[in-house]
Amino acid sequence: MTHSAAATSTATPPPVPALGSSATGTALGAFGMAAAVGLLSLVLNVVGGVSPAAGPSFEGWAGDVNDSLLAGLRWFLGDMTEPLFYKAELAALGLLAGTAFAWRVARGGKAWAGSLAYGSGLWPWVLASASLSLLLSNLAFGWLLDDGWQPTFAPFVCAAPAMVLLYGAGWRTCVTGAVLGAATVTPLALLFIPTVSVPLGLPPVVGSVLAMAVGSGITFSIARHLPWLVLRKPNPPTAPHHPASGVGQGVRQDAYRAARRVLKDFSETHFLANETASLGVILGVSLAFVVNPGLPSYGSGLLPHILFAQALTSAVGVVLWQRWYREDGWAATYASVVSVAPAAVLASGGSWTGIIGGAVMGAVLAPPLARAISGCLPSGYHPVIGNTAAMALSTAVALPVLGLLSP
Repeated sequence: MTHSAAATSTATPPPVPALGSSATGTALGAFGMAAAVGLLSLVLNVVGGVSPAAGPSFEGWAGDVNDSLLAGLRWFLGDMTEPLFYKAELAALGLLAGTAFAWRVARGGKAWAGSLAYGSGLWPWVLASASLSLLLSNLAFGWLLDDGWQPTFAPFVCAAPAMVLLYGAGWRTCVTGAVLGAATVTPLALLFIPTVSVPLGLPPVVGSVLAMAVGSGITFSIARHLPWLVLRKPNPPTAPHHPASGVGQGVRQDAYRAARRVLKDFSETHFLANETASLGVILGVSLAFVVNPGLPSYGSGLLPHILFAQALTSAVGVVLWQRWYREDGWAATYASVVSVAPAAVLASGGSWTGIIGGAVMGAVLAPPLARAISGCLPSGYHPVIGNTAAMALSTAVALPVLGLLSP
């Protein structure tokens, strides 16, 4: 839970502005995309009521991991999308398929599918390091799954892929990031959930993302002293693109960019920020829900509510913080997508207070907190630290407040 090219000097700036100057166009595009996801959520809610409920459900999954190779593989794949509160192998396959498609299109010289890993060209290494770190986490701590769910997913979306963006391609960077990430983030998550989340009555996500922030900080501190790692040199800035004049055309272009930005937020936590990858994971988890509503989102049956809350919190954030997108090229609007919004839905049982309140409060709190914390980090410390710390803080503040507002 991340990052952005615009937030670190070692990544490639976007070739066009993330958003234009039209507030009307930005609002139309962002809330239009939220409405589209909301429509999908309504369809899923109806279809889920008549689902055949085929295949295994979430219940008992963790306990079967050490006894069944298939259950272990399903858990490993599910870990890839657990940061989005999905945890389903079809969601992971959709994410990977969408990412691979975008990569193939980009290699063909076409830009319509969007960039991957902020245009750094490091996507294969990002995926390799993240996946290796996830594998090590499961191998080292999977034995604890006999007692139920554990945060084995935690290192997949923080220290390891961030190391690749900071230090570049190569097996030394890949393996070092994977090992350090698994050795710091997962143990800290196992510590913080029972000692921070539980005593304060907060959801496990608070302990998990706090572990990502602290574990990533430890990882980058160690990396600075490893002689085989050298920070990547900053890429030269790209000249900004100025859209053609015309009020109508400007509104349309800004609406188009804003709609794509909301989609990007669904895969930003995986260091992808790619529309096609996001569509892949949304379609994959939707299919998983249609087949068996008792699998995604921890078997809560609340996947449709979570999807809408995530799109809404991104849309509110994109509109609210559009100036940061215009001036800096990026804002951490994705932060609430993977923390406050879905956590509020689960905590409220899918109530409108949880959906709307979580979406709005997350969009208000998380991006500025992420910006403030990340802005204080020295060179060699990826903004993933500030972004994940903001997730923990904003969730810890928002959920108790929403609890007081709930009937």
